[in-house]
This record gives sequence, structure tokens and C-alpha cells, in this order.
Amino acid sequence: MGGLRPWARYGLLVVAHLLALGLGAAVLQALEGPPALRVQAKLRAERATFQEEYGACLPPGALEELLSTALAAQAHGVSSLGNGSGARNWDLPSALLFAASILTTTGYGHMAPLSAGGKAFCVIYAALGLPASLALVAALRHCLLPLLSRPGAWAANRWQLALTTAALLQAAGLGLLVAGTFVLLPALVLWGVQGDCSLLEAIYFCFSSLSTIGLGDLLPAHGRSLHPVLYHLGQLALLGESSCQGAQGGGGRRSLDY
Repeated sequence: MGGLRPWARYGLLVVAHLLALGLGAAVLQALEGPPALRVQAKLRAERATFQEEYGACLPPGALEELLSTALAAQAHGVSSLGNGSGARNWDLPSALLFAASILTTTGYGHMAPLSAGGKAFCVIYAALGLPASLALVAALRHCLLPLLSRPGAWAANRWQLALTTAALLQAAGLGLLVAGTFVLLPALVLWGVQGDCSLLEAIYFCFSSLSTIGLGDLLPAHGRSLHPVLYHLGQLALLGESSCQGAQGGGGRRSLDY
């Protein structure tokens, strides 16, 4: 592509990006379409069974109205399931996690402000907090970069490696370090303490957090044996790691315990 004109090079990049989007969409449609249809069919069957058993006791449209209200509340992170008071929807650990997800641009989507004041505060908080977070990460990167570059420089001097070879080895080593320390190790911890989640789901959650994708379909629950604060501290640690890694590189809601 070095001999191409800039407009032609950019055009090829746009076409390649569109092809990658189309390929990803096709693969996801093939993988996720059948399970979604099965879940939809199951929900329809359960709703039909419920209406058959209790439909005589309910006025027309009452069930759909109740479900719509519950789903709208769930979209803002408010759940009415169980006998709890629901105070933990916006308790201090949950609010800390929400604030951290804003400042790291992860945005799990499991909570959202309900009040107009909360939405306005989020705009101001993000506008002021994101530059401050990037400045902090840039300072950390400035301190860590010389330390992380020493193994590559030592290997290049020790075995007289070319600069490109040493750079590739250093990148591979850092990739393995990040994958092991910030993905595999936290996933093993989540897999051990949650009990009901699979190792793949734990790895999937750690990767989506570390890459700041934050799909929000998996979140560590409060758990049955550990204090909720420990879970939220672990989540905040993952968010901090994702922020650092994002700065170095570029400068639905389903609980894990079901």
C-alpha cells in the first residue's frame, strides 16, 4: 500500500473495515440467531401457559403492562425481584462501580441515572473526569514504559537481536503478561468464587472489561460467600486495569451466578 495515493489507501481501508463488519455480523448472526429464537419460543410458551392458568384472574393487557414496567425499570438497574428492599441498586459500592465505568469508558450498561439531575451530573462528571483520568494514565505510562522496556533491551543486547525482532519479542512478552495477569488470573478467581459461572464466561467478562468494550451481559453478582464490597473492589480493579491498557494501546444484563 506504500505506492498507492492517500485517497486510494484510505478507500481500501474503508472497504476492508466494512468487509470486517459484514463478516463479523454474518458470523454472529449464524451463532446467536438459533439460540435467540429458542429463548424467544420458550418465553412465548411460558407466557401462553401462564395466561392459560391465570388469564381469567387478570384483565386484558395487565400482564404485558406489568412486564413492560418491570423491563423498563430493569434497563435502569432497578429490580423488584425477591423480597429485598432494593437499596443496593444505588448503594455506595454500586455507585463507585458506575462512576468507575464512566471514567474508564467501559460503560457496562447495567445501571443508568433515573433523575434529570443525575443525567446532567453524568455529563459534567464525564466531561471533567475523562481528561483527568487520561492524564493520570499518561503519567503512569510514562513511569512504567521504561521499566517494561528493560527486558526487551536486555534481550537485544544479550543475544544481539535486530531491533524489529527485539520489538516483536517484547510485544509478545507484554501480551502474554497482560493476558495472564489481567485476564486469566482474574478469570480463575471469579470462576472459583462465583461457583456457577464457567471459566469461559469468566474469561469473557475479564476480556470485555479490560478492552473497555463492557457489553454488560455478564457482571459478578454479590455472591453467597463473600461480602459484596469484595466483589465491587474486584470490579473496580478490573476497570482500572482496562483504563491503563487502553491508554497504552491507543494512547442485556446477566449475572454470573444466575
